[in-house]
Amino acid sequence: MKKLITLAVLTAFSATVAQGGVIERACLKSDRKAANRALCGCIQQVADITLDRRDQKLAATFFKDPHQAQVVRQSSDRNHESFWRKYKAFGQSAQNYCS
Repeated sequence: MKKLITLAVLTAFSATVAQGGVIERACLKSDRKAANRALCGCIQQVADITLDRRDQKLAATFFKDPHQAQVVRQSSDRNHESFWRKYKAFGQSAQNYCS
């Protein structure tokens, strides 16, 4: 039921979201074999719901430099700690919805 509600929200929201967000572009440019327009677009839709623009920009850097994710995760900066909590929730939502 929860997945169905999430799907309904994402479907409704996706009609208003501009194509080609920062996460989608970074995903498509990455060297990951599974990266394709459908998957990257799905991940962008989840990002649009769970992350604000600033957080999306930071998350997009992880596609090009995965080590940056580790740096942010281990940071003692309060902003990074807050971001990491949101990023983990985003990652779990994207995995649940897009796989």
